[in-house]
This record gives sequence, C-alpha cells and structure tokens, in this order.
Amino acid sequence: MPGNPRLLWLLAVTFSLVPRAQPLAGDAEEEEQDETPLPAVPCDYDRCRHLQVPCQELQRAGPTTCLCPGLSSATQPPDPPRLGEVRMEAEAGRAVVHWCAPFSPVHQYWLLLWEGAGAPQKGPPLNSTVRRAELKGLKPGGAYVVCVVAANAAGESSVPRAEGLDGAGGPAFGPCGRLTVLPRPLTLLHGAVGVGSALALLSCSALVWHFCLRERWGCPRRGRPSGAGL
Repeated sequence: MPGNPRLLWLLAVTFSLVPRAQPLAGDAEEEEQDETPLPAVPCDYDRCRHLQVPCQELQRAGPTTCLCPGLSSATQPPDPPRLGEVRMEAEAGRAVVHWCAPFSPVHQYWLLLWEGAGAPQKGPPLNSTVRRAELKGLKPGGAYVVCVVAANAAGESSVPRAEGLDGAGGPAFGPCGRLTVLPRPLTLLHGAVGVGSALALLSCSALVWHFCLRERWGCPRRGRPSGAGL
C-alpha cells in the first residue's frame, strides 16, 4: 500500500531544513599550517670549529631540513685550508695551531714544518673533524714556517714553494705562516748577567792598567809659578 503523499512531502521538507555539520574554522587553519613546509635554515656548522661534525651528518640527524655550505667537486683536490690563530708557549717549546676547513670535501689533514732550508717535517694524519694541532720540540729563539695541508681521494691541497716561505711566509689568509719562538726568560736573564759581568771586568781591567802605568812612569809634575819666592 503506497504511503501518504502528504506525509512523504512533510518528511522531505523536515530533512532539508536540518543544518549540516560544518568543520570549525580553527581546525581548517591548523591543517593548512601543518601542511605548509617550514623554510630551510643554515645548519649549525662552523668550518673553524674544532671536532666539527660533517654537515651532511647534521642534515640527517636534525629534526628539520637545514642547508650546508657549497663544496667543490669530490673529484678535485681540496682548496688550501686557512691558517688561523697560533698560540705560542716559549717556555714549553711548543705551539698550538688552529685552522679553518676549505669549501671542499676533506678526508684528512696534516702539518708541514720548516726550520730553515731543507725538507719540511711532516706531522701525523688528522681526521676531517680536527681543526687544531700541537707542535712540540720548538727551540727558543728559533724561526719556523708551518703549513696546513688538506687531502681527499683526488689529491692534496697546494702549499707555496719552499723558496718563498722564508721571505714572505705564504699568502695572506693562506695555509702557511711564520713562527718565531721567543727566548726563555731565564736565557735572557743569563745573557744580561753575562753582558754586565763582561762590562764590569773590562772597567776593572782598564782601571788597573791605568794605575799600573801611573806607578811605573810617575805622574807629571807641575811647574812652579814664575813669581814664587825661594
């Protein structure tokens, strides 16, 4: 038996007047914000920091994406590092050398040390996170040239010619620098005492020689005045 048309019409009108559920404006804004990607920021990477973690590892470990500085191709030898602060300890005969990494892939570093003419002394290899090394056995009053070398699978960074290191000490902000070890304070004190003793001895010798000659030859006598009485 078919239903009453009036009843069906009344039910249709009733359902059409019921308001549909609308999403909250705040929830929609939050969803839009969640879907918006955050801007990338530079990674906490300092190429002069000692024991600096490689930037690629910082990218993988960080909760958000960060940017690394651009590097040259791994198929080319690295650019020369930049020598930084050199802290001397003359009394201990040592120096602490700091440097900054180049904008190139680096696998290891080492130091070259010249003392006058001849071949340099090569230090032990250091891993790519190191930015500081120590030089030992420096002589008081000695003059040296130190260079930092970076290396990767394609080769090693260049250093100035050894002939030009003694005079110029390498280019400014380059991988090399000159070191001058000051004499120890005790050495200066001993030198001053020695010079003072030598001067005192010379003065005494001059005085003794003067008096010996005076006793031997006698002092010149003064002549009498022409108007003096007998």
